[in-house]
Amino acid sequence: MNYRELGNTGIMVSEVSFGTWAIGGAWGKTNDSESLKALEFAIDQGVNFFDTADVYGDGHSEELLAKATKGLEDKVHIGTKFCRKGDIFAPDNYSYESVRSYCEDSLRRLNREVIDLYQVHCPATEIIRDGQVFDVLERLKQEGKIRHYGISVETVEEGLICLENTNVKSLQVIFNVFRQKPLEILLPEAHRRGVGIIVRLPLASGLLTGKYTNDHVFEADDHRNFNEHGAAFNVGETFAGLGFEKGLELANQLKWIAEGRKSMASASLRWILDQKEITCVIPGVKNQKQAAVNLEAIHTKPFSKVEQEQLQNFYQAKVSHQIRGPY
Repeated sequence: MNYRELGNTGIMVSEVSFGTWAIGGAWGKTNDSESLKALEFAIDQGVNFFDTADVYGDGHSEELLAKATKGLEDKVHIGTKFCRKGDIFAPDNYSYESVRSYCEDSLRRLNREVIDLYQVHCPATEIIRDGQVFDVLERLKQEGKIRHYGISVETVEEGLICLENTNVKSLQVIFNVFRQKPLEILLPEAHRRGVGIIVRLPLASGLLTGKYTNDHVFEADDHRNFNEHGAAFNVGETFAGLGFEKGLELANQLKWIAEGRKSMASASLRWILDQKEITCVIPGVKNQKQAAVNLEAIHTKPFSKVEQEQLQNFYQAKVSHQIRGPY
């Protein structure tokens, strides 16, 4: 395993880490036994950072992480998120009383005394611009409930606003071969300011694994079914905002990236890790097999300069104008 510093926190995290949205719910059927095996396998392979949120399975992902990391609290870092249990547009949702309550609930479910990285979970842009939530997080940090704080954002604009708050230690962004916009300004600026970049949805909701075909039907409780067009939350969180049919068409044009590499999934993750500004990728994982495939990215051949340019041209010519929603 390779490790990279999370911003300027001094915390070294595995460059391939894992997100736990999938084991909590909204990605089809789950199996707690398989989920725990996947988490334990990942830890055995050197993964020392997991991302979760209080709304993943209504806290179930946090509870599973508590079981998987029991006794490893000093070795395995956890980042969790808050605000989406309430109205993300309401200022009261970000008051000291509200955030402290969210924090204490997460600490209880995680069975920890302190949260390594506490992140605002894709709040409204005006909340970010107002900035009072960061004062609340500073207070929780002083109280010893959290070590560091960051924010998960939907757009480049929101990320740049966050960078004006110099105590934000990380940005969590959607970034993959289909979503290259952060490369232009956001990633270099974050790197310059010593802010870590955590990449969520690095496989574009599975499109970049190369395993789907046109006739695939997602389960009713899978966000790839009910949120394909943004009916439940930001459309960019599902298939990178492309929709399944268009995303699959474009993904099929990218199958060449797997040539000479382990798989399309590992190649897609490798492309992200080739960017020096990235701290880690956090693909979702539901079982040990998925964890093993994602971890292959560590040993996958880097992309050449020519390949990098080819992918950039592909994004600009065929992808960027197809993405729906602000990004």
